[in-house]
Amino acid sequence: MTTVTPASAASDNPTAPVRGSAARDTFNVMLRELRPVARDPFSVIFSLVQPLVFLGLFTPLLIGSSGESTAETLAWFVPGVLAMIVLFGTGATGSNLQYEMMTGSHERTLVAPLSRASLLAGRALKEVVPIVVQVLVIVLVSVPFGFRPNVAGLAIGIVLLAAFGVGLGSLSYALALVTKDREWMFWAVQQSLIFPLLILSGMLLPLDAGPRWMSVVASVNPVNWVVQAERHLMAGDLLASEVGWGVLCAAAVAVVGLVVGIRTMRRSD
Repeated sequence: MTTVTPASAASDNPTAPVRGSAARDTFNVMLRELRPVARDPFSVIFSLVQPLVFLGLFTPLLIGSSGESTAETLAWFVPGVLAMIVLFGTGATGSNLQYEMMTGSHERTLVAPLSRASLLAGRALKEVVPIVVQVLVIVLVSVPFGFRPNVAGLAIGIVLLAAFGVGLGSLSYALALVTKDREWMFWAVQQSLIFPLLILSGMLLPLDAGPRWMSVVASVNPVNWVVQAERHLMAGDLLASEVGWGVLCAAAVAVVGLVVGIRTMRRSD
């Protein structure tokens, strides 16, 4: 009696899909997701309109209320704007997956010889490219007005934001898979979470003058620690304790997001 091994069975059936390595699958999915961005790079630049409006309108108000110079205000405010780009940009990426599910494109990818983990991880890693581009544009726009970021701190800050964005993007994709064709539910949950995270992070306005409970909630808000880490990194204070907490929170969000997202993707079958 001849024993048929999986390898021999695959060789007898050349049409059977053969999965590649997880790393290669993830890279291929990431390239697939980046193609629309490469074909239309202006979409990434256009998405900077909101951060630029915040930068142009909030900065004069902060200067007037704090009495600090423009350079000092930008040193505090620009890192918050960079974190806001990641929060708003990656937090809404699940809507693209919802569109693919409604058009049937997502179902076609599920039958491809790709691991379910790579389908999620590749999508999440794709967010790193727009984050890097947008962060550099905002920094370059702010430099003529007196913003002087530490070069090493800027590089570390970009990596920190990228890791944070991967985690948030993964959670956004997981939410899209759970809500499926109920687009209204996706946006209801997303909007209900994103604005409290935004306000209770001290991203746009300092929380010092707020009530005590806001400071307490901010102390357990991972976005708050990422924002504080970015401010210290841009100022060149690389060894500050806030940087350590920011790195820890960004890594935790990335790990939790990928684990939740991959499990949800696997269950979407």
